Amino acid sequence: MGDAGEKRTDAVEMEEVTVTNGEATQPTANGDAGLSTKEQVAAIKAKLKGDLTYTIDEIPPWYSSILLGFQHYLTMFGATVAIPLLLAGDLCMGDDLVAQARLIGTIFFVSGLATLLQATFGSRLPIVQGGTFSFLAPTFAILNLKGPCPAPLSANATAEMRAERTELWQGRMQEIQGAIIVASIFQVIIGFSGIIGLLLKFIGPLSIAPTIALVGLSLFGAAASFSGVHWGVAFLTMILMMLFSQYIARFNVPCAGYNRSDNCHLVWFPLFKLFPVILAIVFAWFFAFILTAAGAFPNNPDTYGYGARTDIRINVLTEAPWFYFPYPGQWGTPRVTVAGVFGMLAGVLASMIESVGDYYAAARLSGAPPPPTHAINRGIGIEGLACILAGAWGTGNGTTSYSENIGALGITKVGSRVVIQIGGLIMLFLGTFTKFGALFVTIPDPIIGGMFCIMFGMVTAVGISNLQFVNLNSSRNLFIIGYSFFMGMVIPNWMNGNEDFINTRSPEFNQIIVVLLKTGMFVGGFFGFVLDNTIPGTPEERGIAQWKSLYGGKDTDDAVTKELLSCYNLPLIMPWIERQRWLRYIPFSPTFFGWKLHNKKDYSSVADKPPSTVES
Repeated sequence: MGDAGEKRTDAVEMEEVTVTNGEATQPTANGDAGLSTKEQVAAIKAKLKGDLTYTIDEIPPWYSSILLGFQHYLTMFGATVAIPLLLAGDLCMGDDLVAQARLIGTIFFVSGLATLLQATFGSRLPIVQGGTFSFLAPTFAILNLKGPCPAPLSANATAEMRAERTELWQGRMQEIQGAIIVASIFQVIIGFSGIIGLLLKFIGPLSIAPTIALVGLSLFGAAASFSGVHWGVAFLTMILMMLFSQYIARFNVPCAGYNRSDNCHLVWFPLFKLFPVILAIVFAWFFAFILTAAGAFPNNPDTYGYGARTDIRINVLTEAPWFYFPYPGQWGTPRVTVAGVFGMLAGVLASMIESVGDYYAAARLSGAPPPPTHAINRGIGIEGLACILAGAWGTGNGTTSYSENIGALGITKVGSRVVIQIGGLIMLFLGTFTKFGALFVTIPDPIIGGMFCIMFGMVTAVGISNLQFVNLNSSRNLFIIGYSFFMGMVIPNWMNGNEDFINTRSPEFNQIIVVLLKTGMFVGGFFGFVLDNTIPGTPEERGIAQWKSLYGGKDTDDAVTKELLSCYNLPLIMPWIERQRWLRYIPFSPTFFGWKLHNKKDYSSVADKPPSTVES
């Protein structure tokens, strides 16, 4: 950038380059007009990268990529494995430990498949897909309509009795599968039709900030529950993560390296910067193992600290099979009920709202320009498709973007898409290798809780960081921020004990409203969205122009835009897509930049035009 731009603060520098729904522009008054397209793109990407080690399109060494991908697997493990364990009781499969192990393997297998689809063909952002807690409330409501589960089977139960119990829980699972499949078709339509993208024209930092921040804040209960099992072990995990990711991240570790030119030689590897989560879990786990062997933790399950033992769930290793390959319809043919479908729609809506905020957070933490409309349309559509696959495979749940893994991007400073794709492959493999997954089920709860405290805090901070573009001296903005955040916590907290207050003539509609009002990210984002778009305010005051600074303005030529947003292009087939003029009208096509395409130049030929001849 020019000297004038270099003298400005980072916040002001961001204002120099903007992109709005795929229309990037480059200011001409700051000394950059004489730069070539490559030089302009390089300058913008340097600002986007910041202190990241690897950005979205960069590829770490293969060994680092595998370890980083495995770290993402570990990050999503606790939340993902909790879902089938929570569902087991209401599905009436509490007696069938082998079925539970298969269910755990299935949800990881589908999560890996969904992650690969999302990172490769969906939004193309480094986002991990996994089970969603948004689907739990409607799932429990559907299962409650089926009545309570019978008493647990005795140790001497006959084979016929066990077969009847298996038929019972599979029937309940089939109804959940059918509800998820049909409800997810709605998400596919919303995404691929471009409806979700149209809404983004009205979304600014005052809408996104509470949505993302409340994702992290709403999970404080889970973090406290896991950590409260033993606060000492939880704080040890937190301190280790702080130490590795913040205090000593800049210190490299000497390692042996090899290449053809230097042969064996010494290299300095950024171990602490790249793998703070894995290192913290391993050290804390080993420490808990020593204390367990030394008898420091109590043996009574009702005593504080018992959950920190490393041998509580050790029997899972012997009960789980070595390998099990999940397949569609493994629990039987899904069944569809109207009540189930309408109830599950609430979970689908909440999941979509959460994911849109996650896309922006992932883009900020991976050094990518904020996602254009077509990437968000495609991402939501692919998530809906992945939910259909989850219903067909029988996870008992859907899939959504994982906020905790987005937090891991900020901790590790690695936003590479390839790392996430490798993580998806690891999930696929370990979803069939159930013994390995069973090993990590034995991680003590307080270690998972300590990790959650750091990760969810990072997600909250990412949401709040969007407010840097807003005029915080404006009473208008302060009112919207405070009210949105506060109501995003007040209403869900009140609804948790007052579900019966919503009483219309339609039980299914009641369920949809209750689930949405119990979702803090929806409530906060809703109030932020409505108030920001109804209370008068200038674009500068609202932070719209500044917030969208890194993805567009009025003066950058389309050649720069095309190169900046190339990270959202589909792999292998872009030359063919750019030759098909009709694809410019398809909302999920990379050549789609809005419905008013008749006023714009041909996207495929813009790169060949001189900047002075390209329409703004």
